[in-house]
Amino acid sequence: MPVEPPPTRWDLPAVHADNGDLIAVGADLEPGTLLAAYRSGLFPMPVSRFFGRSSELAWWSPDPRGVLPLGRLRVSRSLRQATKRFEITVDAAFDEVVTACADPYRPGAWITDDIRSAYGRLHRLGWAHSVEAWTSDGRLGGGLYGVAIGGLFAGESMFHASERWGRDASKVALLALVEMLTADGAAGRLLDVQWGTPHLASLGVVEISREEYLSRLRSALRLELPPVFTGNDENRA
Repeated sequence: MPVEPPPTRWDLPAVHADNGDLIAVGADLEPGTLLAAYRSGLFPMPVSRFFGRSSELAWWSPDPRGVLPLGRLRVSRSLRQATKRFEITVDAAFDEVVTACADPYRPGAWITDDIRSAYGRLHRLGWAHSVEAWTSDGRLGGGLYGVAIGGLFAGESMFHASERWGRDASKVALLALVEMLTADGAAGRLLDVQWGTPHLASLGVVEISREEYLSRLRSALRLELPPVFTGNDENRA
C-alpha cells in the first residue's frame, strides 16, 4: 500500500472557475506537495513547456480537461492484433519508462531531471506507477506512467520505441491500463490525461469543463485503489 509522506509546507492555491490553465508558479516537488496538488486538481509542468522561458516550476489545471472515459477507449482491429506482440508488466521498469518519456529529442519534451527524480521518489512510496509493453525478445517497446490516488489515475506521459518493433506499444500499454482500472467493476474511476489532443481524441479522450473535472475528482478520491496498484491483484505482472 502507498506510504503517506509528510504534508506539504506550501499553501497551494484553490482552483476556481475563472482561473486560467496556469494556476501558480513555485513551491517544490516533494511527495507531499505532489499529492496535495493532484488531490486539488493541479499537476506540475515547467513554464518553459509553453512559453520558452527557463524551466520554472508551474502548476496547471487545464480548462477544459482531457479525460479518457474508461468505457470509451477506441480499440481498433490493428490495436487488438498489436496486443499479441507485447507482454505487459506493471512497475517493472518505472525509471526506464520515465527516462524514455523524458527524451529531450521528443517533440514537446518537458520532463526535467528534477521531475524525473520527484516521480521516482513518489514511485518508491507507492503512488506513481508505470505500465510497460515488452517485445517477445525482452525489449521495452513502450509504456506510460502516472499517479494513482484512490480512484484517480493521473496520466503523465507515454512513449513508444521509434523502431518498427515499438509500433503501437504505448497504445497497448494504455489498453492494459484501462483493463486494470476496470477489472474489479468499480464505477467512478477517473483517467486524467491533462490536455486533449487530436491524437488522444482518436483513442476516445474527451474534454470536460474544470467544474465537472473537479466534481469527478472528488468522487474518485473517495474510492479504493485498483487492486493492481495495491499488490493484491493476483494477475499483476
